[in-house]
Amino acid sequence: MFSLSNIIRQHILTLAPYSSARDEYTGKEGIFLDANENPFGSVIEGNYNRYPDPYQTDIKEKLAVIKGVRPAQIFLGNGSDEAIDLLIRATCEPKEDNILIMPPTYGMYKVCADVQNTPVIQVPLTIDFQINTEAVLAAVTPHTKLIWICSPNNPSGNLVSREAILAILEKFTTGLVIVDEAYIDFADAESFTKLLDTYPNLVVLQTFSKAWGLAALRFGMAFASEDLIKILNKIKYPYNLNAVTQSLILDALNNEDKKNSYVQEILKARQHLADLLDELPLVKHIYPSDSNQLLVKFDDAKAVFKYLIDRKIITRDRSNVQLCEGCIRISIGTDAENAALVEALKAY
Repeated sequence: MFSLSNIIRQHILTLAPYSSARDEYTGKEGIFLDANENPFGSVIEGNYNRYPDPYQTDIKEKLAVIKGVRPAQIFLGNGSDEAIDLLIRATCEPKEDNILIMPPTYGMYKVCADVQNTPVIQVPLTIDFQINTEAVLAAVTPHTKLIWICSPNNPSGNLVSREAILAILEKFTTGLVIVDEAYIDFADAESFTKLLDTYPNLVVLQTFSKAWGLAALRFGMAFASEDLIKILNKIKYPYNLNAVTQSLILDALNNEDKKNSYVQEILKARQHLADLLDELPLVKHIYPSDSNQLLVKFDDAKAVFKYLIDRKIITRDRSNVQLCEGCIRISIGTDAENAALVEALKAY
């Protein structure tokens, strides 16, 4: 039986969080003499002298409607990386508890664990970048607190089997299952956010860095049970999202149609680029993608990567990554950028 109190580190459960001025008074009107701010304004154009809403209430109310969740099920952070870090910090005793990842996958799961001296169990994906469910469940120990699943996966770009994720959610009830959906906007699949009330051990991560085109703002989302969100809010920095980001995100939420339009353009460009690459003799394989990237296999990926760098075409060399030997990861660019890439490869 799932029990959040058995998963969270005991001292975190009893931790008294920092209480900011905006915790004690949440109103927007009044004479503010409580937070030692500069009352005269900012030294640059604009009004940035007041601390922002520590819980981003307006964004959560708007976002909840778009995502089909409750505001209390949302944590907002400095990119998804903040949520990744906090989840490990909240659950894993250093040197004692562990997390489980499935390489090749997003590198920050392991980096955040390493920073916090948390052991990492690695169970590779299958050759077609799918979960080896039996191997994953067999690798779980009594000290496994988190299982990380990236879907669509990075760097392979493909959706992971929904059935495999559901099987892990059903059977791993002594910890949390985190489904990282950074690329879900590009996939023909329903988000796991729809299952938050069914699986209390489920956490879903999403971001505004990809489809929304707001990577520079560093805005990530975690969706989970209300009790887990309370824990994350307890241990986060008091004002983790600045006022400028909050204001711009509120504006962005009015432009979901534009985001959807961008997604369609990227999907069209992805298919066109895949078709062009498939005609090149030096391209050995193009892996199926449900995201805004293509994993492409070459005879000599390192040489091709360096050749492209010399021509100021920047890709990611993934040839040293498990199961990605000989591969370069290519983000989908504009039509002109994709054409320049293909012409350079033709001239290789």
